[in-house]
Order: sequence, then structure tokens, then C-alpha cells
Amino acid sequence: MNAAIGLSLIILFSLGVPIAVSIVLASIIGIEFFTPLPLLLVPQQMFVGIDNFPLMAIPFFILAGNLMAAGGISRRLVDLAKSLVGGLQGGLAMTCVLTCMMFAAVSGSSVATTFAIGSILIPAMVKHDYPRPLAASIQASSAELGVLIPPSIPLILYGVSTDTSIGKLFIAGIGPGLLIGGALLLFLYLFCKVRGYGLRDREDRHDFPTAFKRAWAALLMPVVVIGGIYGGVFTPTEASAVAVVYALVVGGLIYRELPLSELFPIFKESVISTTAVMLIIAAAALFSFLISRSGLPGEVAAWVTQVFDSPIAFLLAVNVMLLVVGMFIETSAAILVLAPIFTPIAIQYGIDPVHFGLIVVVNLALGMFTPPLGVNLFAACAVAKLSVDQLLPWLMRFVLVVLACLIAITYLPWISLGLVDLLY
Repeated sequence: MNAAIGLSLIILFSLGVPIAVSIVLASIIGIEFFTPLPLLLVPQQMFVGIDNFPLMAIPFFILAGNLMAAGGISRRLVDLAKSLVGGLQGGLAMTCVLTCMMFAAVSGSSVATTFAIGSILIPAMVKHDYPRPLAASIQASSAELGVLIPPSIPLILYGVSTDTSIGKLFIAGIGPGLLIGGALLLFLYLFCKVRGYGLRDREDRHDFPTAFKRAWAALLMPVVVIGGIYGGVFTPTEASAVAVVYALVVGGLIYRELPLSELFPIFKESVISTTAVMLIIAAAALFSFLISRSGLPGEVAAWVTQVFDSPIAFLLAVNVMLLVVGMFIETSAAILVLAPIFTPIAIQYGIDPVHFGLIVVVNLALGMFTPPLGVNLFAACAVAKLSVDQLLPWLMRFVLVVLACLIAITYLPWISLGLVDLLY
């Protein structure tokens, strides 16, 4: 059955069938031809997959991110970031990274970050004599911070699929997010110095007190959300609803850039995004049920423990596999299908499941801006009006930077677990 489902998936993927539909069709083929199970199992297991309270956080965080993007938040965060690093050569490129780090703590979505920040900063960088493919590459690679710095939808999915504390995962994401953001900032500073980019980045720069005064309400959102979770005021799921209310208040009452006429399109866009994610979750739940019933996880665990005799070798193999998977499969589906299989094996090797969750998410986040199916890559190309092949020569530099950070995150657990151990 496993071979039939796997072959069906490969054929459907190669034909361009959407991921969720491919998973459901492959599962139906496996049930119909290789098991005595009734097809009634399909809707039943798909419903079971989404009948999970923590998953309610996903539509709320998506809506909160869209409300903040439309409510004047992104422009204020750009001005604040530019007031901090805009005085340096390459400051505008560094502003892109710094703004993505701040917006990541607001939206939890890398694609939302790409469109919200890229629509402002890609044209600005081009105006300041950065090559357009370089500007788009900076945006695509920086936006991956949206899935690391909490709140993070992929971390929620990992927590739900492996029964790992979402609160701990959120805290663990801060260290890797700061590491990757800091590495990108350092690389861009040196790169612009050597190549002579960003000589006019000091222009149109606000002073810090003015920029902070305009952006303080936006900066308070992650404080309210994360502080509320770890202060015991509300759960991560309840925090997502608080984020929506806060976004409405900030955009509509404080900044007054979120008119009632804009709400329906925002709600519509959020519903569409939520539906796409939930369909993938439901399909992956069905797929995971069949894989578990077939005994494949146990067979994989036995094979892995025979082949890889140490945690170092196991983590190296997992990294290579996830890097390849991330290039071809959507992040949510990859997490929901693979995390329940590999996390128990990682625990057998003595690897903390929270640390392993960050390894999984960082790997798949890297796939978000690598061809052929990187969603951030396509989003940045859409904003910059470029084709993917035009970005590739510039993009590889950023891939190597994030890859170096991934190695550090993999083999230095304290990067992920330092804050967790401090707070728990």
C-alpha cells in the first residue's frame, strides 16, 4: 500500500495537481485497492484531523496578519527599522531584514511578510540603485523569518501533529530567528561595503524618536500576545483571537488606516488562505492515518536506528532529506506528514522534540525561497515583476547564509532551548 500511495503522489505532483488534492486522491487509491477499509473513512479522518482546538489559532493569526498589513503597520515598521540602520551603507537592505523580523512577530506568515514589506522596500531599493534581482532576493530570504519568530503557523502545526507544547515552540523560535536575522544583517553590511551598494541609503530617513512614536502601537502587539501566553493570561489559541482584536483597534482606531470598507476584502482573503491551509491539514491527517496503520513509522524507525548510529548522523540525514522535501512540497503538508514519523525517532536519540521542531521548521523555511516551488520566491518575483531564473545568481548567497545558520541550530541546541530552559 505504501508503495502505491507513494507512486500515486509522485504522478499527481508531476501532473501539477494541487498538493491537498494529490494527497486525498493517493489516499483514496490506497484505501480502495489495497485495504478492506470503507471509503467512508476519508471524510471521517479528514474531519478528525481538523477537529483540534489549537488549530483555531491559524485562522485568527492569518486574519491578524492581514489586518496589520492593511492598517498601516508595515510602513511604520519600515520607517522604524530605517531609523535604526538606515545611516549605514547598505542600510536600506538591512532595513528589509530588520522590518521582516518585526513584522514576523506581528503576522506569523512569511508570504504576508513578503507582500507587505516587499511592496514598499523592493521599489525603494531599486530607486537607491540596488539591482532589482538583488532587492527581490533580499526580500525573499528575509521573509522566512515570518515562520520562525512567534507567532508562527508552522510551529503550531508541528506542535499539534507531534503533541509538543506550542508555548515552548514559540519561545524556542526566538533564538533561531534572531540568529538568521543577525547573520543576514552582517552579510548584507559586508556585501554592500564590498560591492558599493547603498551609498544613498541615508536619504529620506526619519529620526528614531519620531519613527518609534509612529510605530509603538505595532510593536506592542507581540508583547501583548507572547507576554499574555507566558504570563498565563491566555493560551496560544486564545492569544490569536486577542491579536485580531488588537489589530482592529490599532489599524482602525489608533492609526485610522483601516476603514470599514476594507474589512470585507480582508476577511475574504483570510478565509481563502485559511481554507487552503485547513484542506492541507485535513488531507495530511488522512494520509498520516493510513501510513500509521500500515506500520511504516515503525519500519522507518527500525531502519534509521540500524543505519545511523549517532544523533549527529541522524540529524545530518534528516537535514538533507528535509532540504530536498522543502524544495518540492508545501511547508504545512511536509510538517504534518513527516513530523509524526521522525519526531519519535529523534526522541529515541535523545533529541529534545522542541529542538527538533525548530530544525524541521528552519529546513522547510529554507525551502520557501529556493526553487522550484518556494512560495516566498514566487511572491518576491511577483512584487518585483521578475522571473525566478533572474533571481537565482543572487539568491544562492542568501541560501548559503541561512544554511550555515541551520547547521548551527542543528548542532547547538542551546540556540533553540536556551530561553525555554530559562522560562520553564
